[in-house]
Amino acid sequence: MLGPGPLPPDRRTPVVLVTGFSEVARAQADRVARAALAAKGTVVVHHDLAELAEGVVRRTVRTHTGSTATMLELAHGCVSCTLRADLLPLLVTLAARDSVRRIVLPLDPAFEAEAVCRAIHDTVITGVIGRVDGPAGRDVRIEAVLACVDGARWLGDATGDDTLAERGLATADDDRTVAQVAVGQVDFADAVLVTGTSDPLERERLGAVLARLAAQAPVAWIDDAVATCESKDAATSDAFVDAVAPGAFEAAVACGPSEDVVAFGAAEVEALLARIPADARRGRIFDAHAPLLRGQPPLGPECGVTLIEFAAARPFHPARLHGALDVLFDGVVTARGRLWLATQPDEVVWLESAGGGLRVGGAGRWLAAMDESELAEVDPQRRALAALRWDERFGDRDISLVILAYDADPVEIREALHWALVEDDELRLVDRAPERVARWDDPFGDWHADPCGDGEPTEAARPRHTRGEGQ
Repeated sequence: MLGPGPLPPDRRTPVVLVTGFSEVARAQADRVARAALAAKGTVVVHHDLAELAEGVVRRTVRTHTGSTATMLELAHGCVSCTLRADLLPLLVTLAARDSVRRIVLPLDPAFEAEAVCRAIHDTVITGVIGRVDGPAGRDVRIEAVLACVDGARWLGDATGDDTLAERGLATADDDRTVAQVAVGQVDFADAVLVTGTSDPLERERLGAVLARLAAQAPVAWIDDAVATCESKDAATSDAFVDAVAPGAFEAAVACGPSEDVVAFGAAEVEALLARIPADARRGRIFDAHAPLLRGQPPLGPECGVTLIEFAAARPFHPARLHGALDVLFDGVVTARGRLWLATQPDEVVWLESAGGGLRVGGAGRWLAAMDESELAEVDPQRRALAALRWDERFGDRDISLVILAYDADPVEIREALHWALVEDDELRLVDRAPERVARWDDPFGDWHADPCGDGEPTEAARPRHTRGEGQ
């Protein structure tokens, strides 16, 4: 009997997102976008959100023949409005044109690549003439997400506690931190381009962090000479891109962070895209129950950088956990994972940190707390994995954390988290007298007033904790 035939070709228009946080990284992202214009049918779309608070967005659309700039006025000046009102409709409009073969989006720092990809997949676009209402994902697909990194500044940004507003990069009501954006850009990337730092030891250390944060992503180390071009005019920069010898980038991607690096150009950008693994993320959104380690990152220490896995088959005491949170701030790039709190036996609690900021919120319910109708809606893979570790008393409830440390003692982190677990006599209360446990002090109870019901941590349900808060 013949099996199923080959899948039909994906005729959706590919989209490449390019991110960068610091001034150097943003300039590098713009250079990558301009280099990509050498490929026939490529269109580059950039939304400048610097004046978003005033309800104004500057949109530039570039092709290999020229560019057009448009000033947009948004009634509700916000990132979501820009996505819904202009970027998403523009994507589907461009995708309908036979002349457009690829769309490149160098993102303003206020745009997070993950949020853009989620909107492409989920947000229904209405009112486009000649098109049935539906998400942009019917017309475009994410080919790759490229993160441009300033090697001299990224690690400092990724481990600090400044907010975007404090840096003058967002309005006062935006509580996102610089670290959250910097870490998120690399974590979500399919490939990383780093402007080289002059210190070999710092370069090795940064390389060790990137290898663990974005394990599947090829990393290109760009010659520091590229950074000097950012002060020149656009014509000079374009000439520099075109002058780079084709093929030079292959060596840059293959070499380690301690070896020589080179500049890059159009052919080299295409070579990097070709090196992205077939099973790369490419804009996929993982829920809170997906594996925490992706892409087989190195598990051993290197240059003081290490991944710490913490797992436990008993819950945290919420008050002690709150007291132990500072251990996740100093010398830690990021931590994320699923928590079981003794006072919230039905709810999966999601923890996610970046630098000196941390968010805690709801990620749905434990399978053991669900009824039959709820279980029927659960992803079969999650149910299968839970069955392998099912406990007769507590079901699938457990703790699973991954912590990326660059200058912290793994033993100290483990000891602090072990101290926060319930002790044997407390565990008996969790099992036999949950009504008594429910009266324990719970500093994480605020978000519980609006728990997430779809398995995804929600922004509204995630209060932000910062270094030393409440201690």
